[in-house]
Amino acid sequence: MRIERDRLALCSWSLGNDPRRIASVFEATGIRGLHLDVAALKGADAGAFATAIRSGEWRVSALMIAFDQEDYASLESIRKTGGIVPDADWPRNRLAVLEGLDRAKELGVGLLSFHAGFIDASSGNRSLLLDRMRELADAAAERDVGLLMETGQEPPEALRDFLETASHPALGVNFDPANVILYGVGNPLAAVRILAPWIRHVHVKDALPASLSGRWGSEVPWGAGAVGAKEFLSTLREIGYAGTLAVEREAGEKREADVRHALGLLLSGAEERTRTPSEGNENIRESPSDD
Repeated sequence: MRIERDRLALCSWSLGNDPRRIASVFEATGIRGLHLDVAALKGADAGAFATAIRSGEWRVSALMIAFDQEDYASLESIRKTGGIVPDADWPRNRLAVLEGLDRAKELGVGLLSFHAGFIDASSGNRSLLLDRMRELADAAAERDVGLLMETGQEPPEALRDFLETASHPALGVNFDPANVILYGVGNPLAAVRILAPWIRHVHVKDALPASLSGRWGSEVPWGAGAVGAKEFLSTLREIGYAGTLAVEREAGEKREADVRHALGLLLSGAEERTRTPSEGNENIRESPSDD
């Protein structure tokens, strides 16, 4: 299924928040969309990003925040450290989200995404997370920005129930099909249908499931994993999603080439390709990082 060029974006952290590498991909593919890491607006290249965005040369579909304490070494470690759940880090992370919302408003960006943390009704953290997300969603609404929870650690049914309970118009979902596989929490196509009312931004990322329960799955290039590229895009169309599709690549040694290839597949309408042995079994790296 061919995707219109103006619907496509890339995740800045996939290329180390490097404006030169991003510009190279833009030049090669003709796209101009970014899912932009807030950290890119604070580093040595902040001026380059600000200039390209304010001039209209680059279009930002959403901003993204990652939190300093997050540890993606294992499923167990990220369950304990992810998002805005850890009490010790909440004051700092609350301010980080508020700052991100301010930057979104300043730049005219309508969405801010992050991993909110594992929703666990059995431990009582669900109630705590609801209170924190409602507070942040109120702040987002005041700035006319949507606040997006990324799919990840909990089954899609748990995220749906959380969003139904929160019942806040500023809250939505950044849907990442690979995360559903990487965390071993369901089927991406079923998850799209379950979360359809809240999906406001989508990542294009692929993965293979773990061979053992309790382990990470493996991220692979788009079209080489278990998401089912053609079926995934068809399911998004089925639910009426016509928003941004942002290519994300967080593993592998050829990220720039993989990003270009994914964008090429989307632009051409090519179907998923056969995975080669060198493209499989790569360790997931959820936190933004350089190659």
